[in-house]
Amino acid sequence: MSLPTSEPVPDEKDNLPPARRRRDSRQVSLLGGDEHSALLDELIHEATPSFDFYLFSLLAGLILGVGFLTDAPALFFLAAMIAPYMAPAFGLSLAVIVGTRRFFLRTLVSTLLGGAVVFLASSLVGLIPRLGFIPAFNQFSQATVHARLNWPDFVVFTIGILLTTLATVRSDSKSVLFSALMAYGLYLPLGAAGFGLSSGVAPLWLDGIAVFAIHATWATITGAIILRFMGFRLMKPFGYSIALIMVLISLLFFIGVNYPYSVMLKQVEVASVLPTVTATPTATPTLLPSETPLPPTATATPTHTLVPSPTTTLTLAPSPTPIWALVTSETGQGAVMRAEPDSSAKIVAYLLDGSLLKVYPDTARVGTVTWVHVATSKGVEGWIVQVLLKTATPAPAW
Repeated sequence: MSLPTSEPVPDEKDNLPPARRRRDSRQVSLLGGDEHSALLDELIHEATPSFDFYLFSLLAGLILGVGFLTDAPALFFLAAMIAPYMAPAFGLSLAVIVGTRRFFLRTLVSTLLGGAVVFLASSLVGLIPRLGFIPAFNQFSQATVHARLNWPDFVVFTIGILLTTLATVRSDSKSVLFSALMAYGLYLPLGAAGFGLSSGVAPLWLDGIAVFAIHATWATITGAIILRFMGFRLMKPFGYSIALIMVLISLLFFIGVNYPYSVMLKQVEVASVLPTVTATPTATPTLLPSETPLPPTATATPTHTLVPSPTTTLTLAPSPTPIWALVTSETGQGAVMRAEPDSSAKIVAYLLDGSLLKVYPDTARVGTVTWVHVATSKGVEGWIVQVLLKTATPAPAW
């Protein structure tokens, strides 16, 4: 008995469930030309944001602003979880692979619009300190930290890029958790920039925007490299041009955001020994009268007696002992020195914990907060909240 040789053998893939067939179709290295193009079309569609993207970006920006207002890092994670799926950020990496100007401009504009929504939402919250509803001793230290380039945020952001790219290509559904790591790296510096601009911490907004630009470039280049290792190939030379231009722009931002802080940190010196100047009393010279000479023989000639001159006493008035204090904040993030005794006044210096300050006798009472007139070792003068200082020498009514 023999089997008929003309009957077709059923394809094993036809017996697989639809979800399994879709996962297998995402093995890019095994795809043919038509299937590869179909997968690219599907990814391009997923990288196009909807209205929900901007709505949840608005909510994330508001929560970030409240987090900076209250110095509450827990709200940053909540904002990252509420943030939308970072489809445009993934689309920038895909645009490098596809190499079309239209798709790149569309994803770039979507990314910038989402960032602008976060910036404006956080700026609205930043107006609250100007209305006087926040205690003056709140130094907004978290906004200062996340407006700079720092390794913890950068590492978390890089992990988010890797996982989001892999999940978008390999998985059937969008991974909100992985995308939250990307939102943490992109939206956090923008929120700090918006809050800094409206609250009066002027240097933050330029630095926050620069960090956002650096992170966006890093996401684009890293995502494109991951896609390349997954089997995608650059289809047009324009993709190389996009990558090169973004790298150059990112380098310019990197130089711009680091140079001002390097200069500023050199002006802040941390002293380990507190000097105490004490006036030393000196001996007072006194002129003594000379003795009257006795005549050698009894004679009627009168003698001349020297009249003692007045005693001269030199007294040195001791100079007042200067008062020195150390910056000691509760959060360990340092403090800021303002030009006037007002929480909305211009910031003239950033001070680390342990910074040595010279304290002047004049103080100012604003509501329930006492401001102290101080100066750094470089001669920069300003005002700081009294509770942030720890004195090293006694002072009246301190």
